[in-house]
Amino acid sequence: MTDSKHTLLTASPTRRDVVRGAAALAAAPALLHAAPASAQSRTIRIGFVSPRSGPLAGFAEADDFILQQVREKIGKGIVNNGVTYPVEIIVKDSQSNPNRAAEVASELILGDKVDLITAIATPDTTNPVADQAEANEVPCLTTNCPWQPYFFGRKGDPAKGFDWTYHFFWGLEDVIGAFTNLWESVPTNKVVAGIFPNDADGNAWGDPKMGFPPALAKSGFKLVDPGRYQPMSNDFTAQISAFKKAGAEIVTGNMIPPDFATFWAQCAQQDFRPKIVTIGKALLFPSVINSLGDRGDGLTTEIWWTPSHPFKSSLTGQSAKEMTDAYTAATKRPWTQPIGFTHALFEVALDTLKRAKDLKSPKDIVAAMAQTSLDTMVGPVKWGNGPVKNVTKTALVAGQWVKKEGGFDLVVTTNAQAPQIPLGGKLKPLS
Repeated sequence: MTDSKHTLLTASPTRRDVVRGAAALAAAPALLHAAPASAQSRTIRIGFVSPRSGPLAGFAEADDFILQQVREKIGKGIVNNGVTYPVEIIVKDSQSNPNRAAEVASELILGDKVDLITAIATPDTTNPVADQAEANEVPCLTTNCPWQPYFFGRKGDPAKGFDWTYHFFWGLEDVIGAFTNLWESVPTNKVVAGIFPNDADGNAWGDPKMGFPPALAKSGFKLVDPGRYQPMSNDFTAQISAFKKAGAEIVTGNMIPPDFATFWAQCAQQDFRPKIVTIGKALLFPSVINSLGDRGDGLTTEIWWTPSHPFKSSLTGQSAKEMTDAYTAATKRPWTQPIGFTHALFEVALDTLKRAKDLKSPKDIVAAMAQTSLDTMVGPVKWGNGPVKNVTKTALVAGQWVKKEGGFDLVVTTNAQAPQIPLGGKLKPLS
């Protein structure tokens, strides 16, 4: 394994370069007798890590559908410099555990010898995978995690960035803006209850310098923050008591689904009745809202992607509506927000591999990734426009779950930061 301090500018060959070179020399005699160019092309391997089990499994609910679509579309392979290369996608489950994410990323890099590794879903998965890729000098692409927990959670230096790892998603500044725009659309006392877990996401959202506290104060909101709670807690009495004492009419935070279910049930038991509840992560998924029954009606969350988003796939040509229709028809389940971003992850990965000068060179692959300019299912993906070297941002809005016959609809109720995303209704306070 190479030292993580190696950079793209190093003059000496890395261990990975030496291994690849030795393999090429060993295979040379056989290649002299090989037939057509297309038959000589080796299989390109893409590693994919997601939380297919555990409390974050909702992020990976659509993985099988997306992977089937991608595999069918690429068929016999991708074309690079006139040569067709078969593509193998190797899938690993992070089990919603950072240690497991690092372990399977290492397996993909050192055991499966992937040419490019990808990952989705919160810093619990994206960060360990990206760290393994950076240390081993393997191109890496990630999404579905706000950029600050991804970048600063990995001790990123804005002046330097990373050499091998690239990310596309929105940031805390976007979710704060979307939430405050949402809250300002109805009358409240502007007292906000903050419920943040003691994990990478919660510590970033609650950070006194870069998180919610200074931004809310600047917008005229008062944040009541009783401190971090431990994930998978079963008692939120102390937090709820603090919120009631402060007269909070708004609740915000980012919780995993089991934690929110416990918290929200205890709010009812302890007669805490806020006007607006806007929670990241937990309230993204229709399965969670459906499990709450009538108490899911009117809850609010950030919205990354919906069937009404005005984008289409560079890979399949499908619109957002066509993709969600295909998903619901194939799975008999309601659409879910990560569909668009997980699909876009493979759009960018395959586009990168098609453009790389030499697929035997990890440096050429990561250089092609850095030069990406692609219109995807979640909008344009193009690095070089900040906020830091290895990150490009996507559009974010916010909205409300509204009960309908047979389930719930997620309705966009504020789009001030992304007017290209159509509104679907107006925010209604919780009854």
